[in-house]
Amino acid sequence: MKYLYLIYVLLMLPVVVSAQTGKIEGQALAGGAPAAFASIGLVGSSVGATADEEGYFELTPVLAGEHKISVSAIGFRTQEVAVTVKAGETSNVKVTLQPQDARLREVVVSGTMRETYLLESPVPVEIYTPKYFQKNPTPAIFEALEIVNGVQPQINCSVCGTGDIHINGMEGAYTMVLIDGMPIVSALSTVYGLSGIPNSLIERVEVVKGPASTLYGSEAVAGLLNIITKSPATAPRLSADLFYTSHRELNADIGYSKRWNRASTMLSTNYFRFADRRDVNQDNFTDIPLQHRFSIFNKWSLNRLENRVANLAARYYYEDRFGGEMQWQPVHRGGDHVYGESVYTSRYEVLGSYQLPIPENLLFSFSYNDHQQNAAYGETNYKGHQRVGFGQLVWDRDLGAKQKLLLGTTYRYTWYDDNTPATQEGDDEATENSPDQTSLPGAFAQHEYKASDKFTLLSGLRYDHHSAHGGIFSPRLSIRWAPDEDNIFRLSMGNGYRVVNLFTEDHAALTGAREVVIRNELKPEQSYNVNLNYQRYIPLGSGFLNLEGSAFYTYFTNKIVADFLTNNTQIIYDNLSGHAISKGIALNTELAFTFPLRLHTGVTLMDVYQVQDTGEGQHERVPQLHAPRFSGTFTASYQFRQLGLTLDYTGSVKGPMYLPVQENDFRPEMSPWFSLQNLQVTKTMGEGLELYGGVKNLLNFMPKHPLMRPFDPFDRQVEVNNPYGYSFDTEYNYAPMQGRRFFLGVRYTLPQ
Repeated sequence: MKYLYLIYVLLMLPVVVSAQTGKIEGQALAGGAPAAFASIGLVGSSVGATADEEGYFELTPVLAGEHKISVSAIGFRTQEVAVTVKAGETSNVKVTLQPQDARLREVVVSGTMRETYLLESPVPVEIYTPKYFQKNPTPAIFEALEIVNGVQPQINCSVCGTGDIHINGMEGAYTMVLIDGMPIVSALSTVYGLSGIPNSLIERVEVVKGPASTLYGSEAVAGLLNIITKSPATAPRLSADLFYTSHRELNADIGYSKRWNRASTMLSTNYFRFADRRDVNQDNFTDIPLQHRFSIFNKWSLNRLENRVANLAARYYYEDRFGGEMQWQPVHRGGDHVYGESVYTSRYEVLGSYQLPIPENLLFSFSYNDHQQNAAYGETNYKGHQRVGFGQLVWDRDLGAKQKLLLGTTYRYTWYDDNTPATQEGDDEATENSPDQTSLPGAFAQHEYKASDKFTLLSGLRYDHHSAHGGIFSPRLSIRWAPDEDNIFRLSMGNGYRVVNLFTEDHAALTGAREVVIRNELKPEQSYNVNLNYQRYIPLGSGFLNLEGSAFYTYFTNKIVADFLTNNTQIIYDNLSGHAISKGIALNTELAFTFPLRLHTGVTLMDVYQVQDTGEGQHERVPQLHAPRFSGTFTASYQFRQLGLTLDYTGSVKGPMYLPVQENDFRPEMSPWFSLQNLQVTKTMGEGLELYGGVKNLLNFMPKHPLMRPFDPFDRQVEVNNPYGYSFDTEYNYAPMQGRRFFLGVRYTLPQ
């Protein structure tokens, strides 16, 4: 009888269990289509399944009660959904996966000098890839930055096209430009060298806004741009990008890479030519300078044990540019008959990094560049030669699971010579110039404490000793707090400094043989900055919205001011008698949908000015030139998938900015509101081939009054019918003097 009862229980057990369980059926959707082969699991159990080609799945048996199922698919965020299961019934559910915000999962190095995920970095870093810049193809990174919020490529001369990069309204001298973490572009090379960095060799551009002097030293006051070049091991075997515009601009980027067992190499070349003398405003001056440049970049990488780093790269760059009167010819160079500004630039660079073959993570990096410039501004000839050597040794150590330590030492040597009074010894005009030589050794330490996934504290201190200015301290403190994965707060505080170079190719300094006067002992420029950053990820029913807002405040305790106006025969350098402030707020938004539309917008509101002590307790507020109170950027991309077409609409908007005017100037001291907009269509042909074309400067905007008295560039008639004493001036500029133009290009990529 006992055995019969046991058999009965065993026979009835499946019926009882079945009566206490149910089933979950559903469908997973992603990107507006079925999430084929998505993974589905019952949280807290071993029950799981894989969706079929239509995204349908089934989980059984599932005990009756409250449950959560987890659904994941490649390229989309894992999502958990609550489900109520009733005994003996089937629960139906439909899950829509959100696209993964891939930008947040990328690796960055600029914020902490250590590879870390962007999402986890305690320092806010913005990443821009070549795909982003291809929405508005340009021949160099300088022009491409026009669609980066808070970053302003500023043209400073309407004739020769000199330019620099402003971050948060501060002049280009306060922006550090790095290539693979090395300070390649600085001092003399910032005048024209930024135009020589082609987009073809770029893997990504990392932007840090706010002082980064603790890690990178002088010049990183407003922020830095770190241009990360492609790795030879992963670069396409062959790449080509060529485009031509209706203004007869030709740009060609050609790249080639090859891999062996122990080494890999990448060769990248760029050629740009613009030879069309255009004079739309009919002032007898070229609207934009003619340019003819060539650069070649070669990078080698060794495959070492334990993936240790070993890279070596070299680049050569040559450019010939001219701007001036339409009838100018090379025979007029340096003469006083026909005005022209002709600049020859020759430059080579070497940079590399090597991780020592020891158990500790010790990385040695170095760079060297030689920059020669031969320029003629009207009848004034300028010849400058600069050499910069840099070495850096960094020790990176994990101190357990929660702490990391970074120690480093650096040395920077700068040699400079030119034919201006800036390097002249004594007052005798017959005295030969003496090259200027400076050394800048330094050391820094950075400690990172990650108390939890929600809280990280980063602190650092740097000490540099300049051969002329002495010792300089630069502290930093950054805090990251993430209450959840969709909300991140970052607070950064730090000190920025810059050692001023008196040798500078300033047009005002080259108008004649000026005497260099240093009124007081010059001190390094120093600033203190605080930046509050908030990042919010919002999943939507058909996409996601990524918001990033920042409030920044920078206070300069000292700036070096070059006075060209007090005495026409002197350049008077002195410390600022007062202080300077840069403050504002910025907002970036990224909006993506499951259907093929992606939007990026950015807005910056800022106020940048100096407060000068005029004596007897009086102060004068002086606004910063070329610093618009409002600036904005936008990009919109839509794919017509069935046609293989992509439509990109990009642009920038600038509010009024103060401009350099002369006394009693008839030109307005502030620029008007203006917008530069571009439209592009790209056709995918298959097998790595793309055709693209479009229009730049869609609204055909061009600034007014770019030149003062273009009919008298040598100022021979300033006393004739000129009651206000105006003189020839090229610095009144706020936008490119280049109107609407069409372009057509082809892009080809052959993977490894």
